[in-house]
Amino acid sequence: MAMAYSPKVRDHFANPRNVGKIEDASGVGEVGNAKCGDIMKMYLKIENDVIVDVKFNTFGCGAAIATSSMATEMIKGKTIDEALQLSNKAVVEALDGLPAVKLHCSVLAEEAVKAALLDYYTKNNLPVPEECKTACDHDCENCMS
Repeated sequence: MAMAYSPKVRDHFANPRNVGKIEDASGVGEVGNAKCGDIMKMYLKIENDVIVDVKFNTFGCGAAIATSSMATEMIKGKTIDEALQLSNKAVVEALDGLPAVKLHCSVLAEEAVKAALLDYYTKNNLPVPEECKTACDHDCENCMS
């Protein structure tokens, strides 16, 4: 059975934005879903509470790559407080929807951002906001507690 992906999902899969690694990243987060095999690693460069650069490496399906790409686009240039508000629903809406069986990819994208922010807060001995502590709603081993 073929799944219908929006043109935006196909575009972000075929031409993902912000792929790569930031060597001197301010925060790095890696999340994975053992069930589907998707792994996302997100790198943030933060200056004066603003995400000046963001890169990702994703091993996974087209939807995982597309959601990672869109998530980076949505937080680049934003403050860390704004990035904390990123939701998987917002990522899905920005991509004009995802098939129901691929919605977990958008959850991973949100978690990757929050994991990278958690790393940033921890490295800088900053108080960790509640949004970074939220447990996810699926069974993966790497989720934050």
